[in-house]
Amino acid sequence: MIGVKDLSKQSNGTRILRGVSFEVAPQTVLGVIGASGSGKTTLLRCLNGLERIDGGAIECDEVRLDANLSANEYARRVKELRRKVGTVFQHLYLFPHLTVLGNIIEAPIHVLQQPRRKAQDEAYELLDAVGLKDKARRYPETLSGGEQQRVAIARALAMHPALLMFDEPTSALDPKRSAGLRSLLRGFVERGHTMVIVSHAIGFLDGLADRLLYMENGEVVEYGETNQVLNSPGDPRTKDFVEQAK
Repeated sequence: MIGVKDLSKQSNGTRILRGVSFEVAPQTVLGVIGASGSGKTTLLRCLNGLERIDGGAIECDEVRLDANLSANEYARRVKELRRKVGTVFQHLYLFPHLTVLGNIIEAPIHVLQQPRRKAQDEAYELLDAVGLKDKARRYPETLSGGEQQRVAIARALAMHPALLMFDEPTSALDPKRSAGLRSLLRGFVERGHTMVIVSHAIGFLDGLADRLLYMENGEVVEYGETNQVLNSPGDPRTKDFVEQAK
């Protein structure tokens, strides 16, 4: 279970997140929607420890971040958290000097202390799952945008995260590749993974996300099952956003 309670975040005196609360059950997908500037990406950065929270708490797989922790204790827990949370950013940040295989095994070897052979065997299994086993010895610059994204997904999964997060995963994909990515991610959920996906593409989340969280001005406006949020939202602000986004 991933739990967020009364989370708040400020920057330069401006409150970016206000009292955000939600839960993500194991083996489900939470989609986070909202206009630009609503706080979606900041929320992801708080969930993976890149931003320190100013209020509330985050709990992920028995690691808890509280706003009132000392700086040293917060940093220690963030290190634990990052072993349990994988993030695929909008900019994929693949290492250009490493092959596809090298990108995937880098963290398992140096962070998880996995033997190289074990890390390679798991990497090949993941590449097979994302349809890129034959590209293991290629370098990122020789791959298409969609292929690079699948490498980034495999790299994140290689760390065995309790939670996998995505920031605008369809931003560089055409509709066909977006549909393929949705099927790929749904398959990983069925294998036991839990995900939080920030996306402006409601059509992509429909059929992938189990629940949706609609944010506006750093606050949660609506949170519920995907079908309910998209087809019978309880707040008129949600209804307006969905109608404009479709």
